[in-house]
Amino acid sequence: MTFDYDLFVIGAGSGGLAASKRAASFGAKVAIAEYDLVGGTCVIRGCVPKKLMVYGSHFPALFSDAAGYGWKVSNTEFDWEHFITSIDNEVRRLSQVHISLLAKAGVELISGRATLLDPHTVEVDGRKITADKILIAVGGRPVKPDLSGMEYGITSNEIFHLKQQPKHIAILGAGYIGTEFACVMRGLGSEVTQITRGDNILNGFDEDIPKEIEEGMTNHGIRLIKNNVVKAVEPVAEGFKLTLSGEDQEPIIADVFLVATGRAPNLDGLGLEKAGVNIVSNSVERPGYYTTGAIAVNEYSQTSQPNIFAVGDVTDRINLTPVAIGEGRAFADSEFGNNRRAFNYQNVPTAIFSTPEASTVGLTEAEAREKIGDAVKIYRARFRSMYHSLTGKQEKTMMKLVVDSNTDKVLGAHMVGEHAAEIIQGVAIAVNMGATKKDFDTTVAIHPSVAEEFVTMR
Repeated sequence: MTFDYDLFVIGAGSGGLAASKRAASFGAKVAIAEYDLVGGTCVIRGCVPKKLMVYGSHFPALFSDAAGYGWKVSNTEFDWEHFITSIDNEVRRLSQVHISLLAKAGVELISGRATLLDPHTVEVDGRKITADKILIAVGGRPVKPDLSGMEYGITSNEIFHLKQQPKHIAILGAGYIGTEFACVMRGLGSEVTQITRGDNILNGFDEDIPKEIEEGMTNHGIRLIKNNVVKAVEPVAEGFKLTLSGEDQEPIIADVFLVATGRAPNLDGLGLEKAGVNIVSNSVERPGYYTTGAIAVNEYSQTSQPNIFAVGDVTDRINLTPVAIGEGRAFADSEFGNNRRAFNYQNVPTAIFSTPEASTVGLTEAEAREKIGDAVKIYRARFRSMYHSLTGKQEKTMMKLVVDSNTDKVLGAHMVGEHAAEIIQGVAIAVNMGATKKDFDTTVAIHPSVAEEFVTMR
C-alpha cells in the first residue's frame, strides 16, 4: 500500500519535534500537525516562560543583597506589562525558530488539529492524510479538581497572560507548578497563599528537599495552609473569597486564584477508539482529584496498534521535556534509523525552580532503604554559602548523597540552594556512570564554591 507519508506526527511539542526531525534525517518523508504555536507546552506555556519569570523574580533579592556589598540601589520599579510582553515575544520568537528548524530538516508542517480515522489515516481540517506510521505527541493539559468554584480559577496556561500583577494570589496545589509559581509571585512582590490537601509540598521527592524548600518559602513570606481543600469560591469586590475545609480556617480573599493540582494527557478529540489505540484506565485518588487515562505503550513507545506510537506526557511516564525528546529520538532511531533501542528512565535528573531552588538525581533515601535496607549510608551538609556572609541573610544550602555501603556506589544526589540545577546536572553524569563515594572523595574540589561540598562530605 502506498502512503502519503512514512511518518505523520500529531503534535509539535518537544517529543514530536525531536522525533520528526530525527526520522527525516534518516530519509523518511515526514509531516507534523499542530493547531497551536509550534513548540509545545515547554516553549509556549511551560519551562521557557516559567524560567524567565523565575529569573525576573530574583531581582528584588539581588537588589537587597547588593547593599551588603556596598552598592546603593534605590528607586527600583517593576513594570508587569513590560515583563509579560517581553516573555511572550520571546516565546513567539522561539516558536518561529522551531518552524525554521522543521523546514531545514525537510519536515512538512501542517497547521490544524489532527484526528485519527483509522490506523493509517488522519484528518486535518477536512483533509484526509495517510501514513505508514503515526506518532502521537500531543502532551498534557492542566486539570482542575471536581470541586465547587474551580471555574473561577486560572491554570498555568493563563498565568503568563495576566493583564495585571496579582496583589494577592491564592494557589491550590503543592507540586512543581504550584510551588514554583508561589515562589515566583512572592519574589515579584505579590502576597501569596498556597493551599495543599496533604501534609507536605512536593510529594515524591527526597524528604529533605520539601523540608528545606518549605522553610525557605516560609522565611520569604509565603503562607502555607496544609490539609485543606477549597470547599467554595465566591466572587467579591476584592476578587474571590475561598472557603476552606478546615473548621477553624478563616476564608482567603485573593484577586487571583491559581489551580495547580496536576496535569493530564491531552486525549480529547484524538479519535483513539477509531484507530484501536488503548489507554490506561483512570484511577481516582481522592474525591475531586483524579488522574485521567494515558495512552498505553511498550518500552519502544508502541501502542496497541503496531504502527501507531506515542511519546511524552500523553503517555504519562516521566513528564519532563528532556524525557519526551529522548523518547522521540529513540522512537525515530528504532523505526527509521536501524537502531532499535528503548529510552533509559534510570537516573533522570530534575529540578524545582522554586526559591530556594532544588535539584535531584537517582534514588531518594526512602527508595534506597526500601531497596537495600540498612546498607544505606547518608552524607548530608547544610550551611550558609559564602555569598551570604556579606548579605546578612540566613539562606541555607542543603546537599545530600545516598550511598550503598556494600558497594560504595552513589545511588542518589539531592540539593537545595542557589544554582542547584546547574550543579546537579554535572553530578548526574557521575551518578549515571555508577560513581562511588570514593570517586567523589578523590575528586579535587573547586574552592571556594558551593559545589565543592559534594566532593568534601565525610
